[in-house]
Amino acid sequence: MTYYACTVAAVPTANRQKYIEHVHEAWPYFQRLGATRMVEGWGVDVPKGKITDFYRAVEAQDDETPVFSWIEWPDKATADAAFEKLMADNSMPAMPFDGSRMIYGGFEPVFTGGSDGEANYIQGFLLAVPEKNRQAYIKMAGEAWSDAFAPNKCLGIVENWGVYVPHGKKTDFYRATKAEDGEIPMFSWTAWADRATCDAAAKAMEASMEGKEYPEMPFDGMRMMWGGFEVVYDTSRQV
Repeated sequence: MTYYACTVAAVPTANRQKYIEHVHEAWPYFQRLGATRMVEGWGVDVPKGKITDFYRAVEAQDDETPVFSWIEWPDKATADAAFEKLMADNSMPAMPFDGSRMIYGGFEPVFTGGSDGEANYIQGFLLAVPEKNRQAYIKMAGEAWSDAFAPNKCLGIVENWGVYVPHGKKTDFYRATKAEDGEIPMFSWTAWADRATCDAAAKAMEASMEGKEYPEMPFDGMRMMWGGFEVVYDTSRQV
């Protein structure tokens, strides 16, 4: 099964170009070890939340920008073997950000719709879902795709369930989402041609719900965080 090694980091805003150069340099290392794709999203519309947000998730400073990224692997076994080798490899290029505040984990898709291969803009989500509500969440995701996202020009949606999510010394996905006992972190995204299309869809979806009751969600939506990210690197095409 496809497996994603997912990260959120805080990168000094002044280091944007250095970060892009860094991921270009890093990709050949991952590719040689079996990775099939790498996508990097630079935060351009990342709101501050009342309970959680991407800034708090990585303890971002005022001069830092959240980055939402993933590496795709054919399966977890390939990714695990690759990271063992990478940990022992001192030739990896130095990171132009504070790696000790980066959050990371391994996730498997539980629902996909459409395709994200042509996306220039990603709306990323982090949340925590009670493990007992896994099937209810998948059902909700499917309905959201067919009823709301696909009709509003969303290119694709990918919902990922945490299968290897370590606890960190400073930051991690559990703290970021304020996960409670029995809850699993989720790393998910919707793909768009551009930010304008995403913003227009959000307005249309909000208008369609005016005067209606929102359906009950199988997770605590108050602890979900979201943000808009410009795709600055995608190895599946020339970005």
